[in-house]
Amino acid sequence: MREIIFDTETTGLETKLDRVIEIGAIELVNNFPTGRSFHHYLNPGDRKVHPDALAVHGLTDEFLKDKPRFGDIAAELLEFFDGAKWIAHNAMFDIGFMNAEFERISLPPVPADSIVDTLALARRKHPMGPNSLDALCRRYGIDNTHRTKHGALLDSELLAEVYIEMTGGRQAAFGLVEVETSTTTIEIDEISIGGISGRPRPLPNRLTPAERQAHEAMVAKLGDKALWSRYDAKSPDVQIRAS
Repeated sequence: MREIIFDTETTGLETKLDRVIEIGAIELVNNFPTGRSFHHYLNPGDRKVHPDALAVHGLTDEFLKDKPRFGDIAAELLEFFDGAKWIAHNAMFDIGFMNAEFERISLPPVPADSIVDTLALARRKHPMGPNSLDALCRRYGIDNTHRTKHGALLDSELLAEVYIEMTGGRQAAFGLVEVETSTTTIEIDEISIGGISGRPRPLPNRLTPAERQAHEAMVAKLGDKALWSRYDAKSPDVQIRAS
């Protein structure tokens, strides 16, 4: 499954009047970052950055004046997002501005069924809040100390980490991986949110006869109610593995 975590910075809060001046996005596949990203600063034309917005993101009119217009990067943006979910924190804010930009260049809006709002997810998961991006970083132990001002790419990177934790954590995101050794290639079975697939071939028992005899003697001393006794009786084919 392919998802894009994204964020925008704007000249202000008026969707129909203000403009997008920064877009940052991070690609996830099967809940894991691929390393691909999208990032552009944008020239807002004759719309000036509002002082309140400037205090939040620090992007000045002077800095933005030589940057491309939204229409110049729209094709690249749509190619990057193609076929993926659009995931943002308080997504309706960002999507509202994106759709206004698309409308200005006669492109269709983002499909509603492709939008995921992580703020809504966080409110369901943590109804007592707070659920700002900074608060969620603290909740999940994600270092955001370098976030002195808002930035679309930085905030996308932080939100990607938060989203991964909210939807199961990194242990739920591993795909089929090949580990190279000096003599052979080992394939690690796919792990997904649904569980762990079965190993195609059981690992060989590494216990020595003496170790197995000592283990059986220990289990016998524990009595019939011991967990190991019940486990061995129900699963006679499962070999005991050394820890």
